[in-house]
Amino acid sequence: MTLATRVIPCLDVAAGRVVKGVNFLNLRDAGDPVELAARYAAQGADELTFLDVTATVDDRSTTYDVVQRTAEQVFIPLTVGGGVRSAEDVARLLGVGADKVGINSGAIARPEVIGEIADRFGAQVLVLSLDVKRSDRMPSGFVVTTHGGKRETDLDAIAWCKEAVERGAGELLVNSMDADGTQDGFDLELTALVRGVSDVPVIASGGAGKLEHFAPAVDAGADAVLAASVFHYNTFTIGEVKRALADAGHTVRLSGDAAAGAGR
Repeated sequence: MTLATRVIPCLDVAAGRVVKGVNFLNLRDAGDPVELAARYAAQGADELTFLDVTATVDDRSTTYDVVQRTAEQVFIPLTVGGGVRSAEDVARLLGVGADKVGINSGAIARPEVIGEIADRFGAQVLVLSLDVKRSDRMPSGFVVTTHGGKRETDLDAIAWCKEAVERGAGELLVNSMDADGTQDGFDLELTALVRGVSDVPVIASGGAGKLEHFAPAVDAGADAVLAASVFHYNTFTIGEVKRALADAGHTVRLSGDAAAGAGR
């Protein structure tokens, strides 16, 4: 049976508000996370991703009260990331309503934490989130960055994906920092390279701007497509993305507003 391609809105949160910029710079307010989460659930989102984008930069934990209020309003899977460094952080996020937890800088600093989280909660709970840039320094042409893309590591992005899966990551959320917020399309080369080393689901992130951008990302190997500003600013709805994917021959799950518009 072919699994449905998931469409996932991303809530980048800072100081309790959803924000969005270009290449993680010039962040501007995009709304209340609880209100946006409810809207996207009604539109037929398969999951929600909630990223506290300043938690690592500010060296603090994710805003738990906002996560809890969001989880209380929506009944689709919620992935939460930002400032996660330990299995105890994961336990606390699961306790306030997260279904899955994303880890990025914390895993780079101490890769062993991937196995610790997977052993305690199961690989299905753990999403490795990567902010990736193109780099001639790396064999694959892509480098892992931290702190919202501000710092380059010495990790080749594709090698890190492979290692993280071997250590127990259950899913890879791969965000192209070069494409982020540009609305010029997903980085298809990056998606294909990650698919080549991963036997767990791959989420393509960064660059969505047109309905025709989504199907090529799935063709390149993504199991799910993630976007933010195009949903926040009503460029199009989740239902419209799903119909575009279906028209391109991909299996999607039609529910909420997506199902209501399926006959158009």
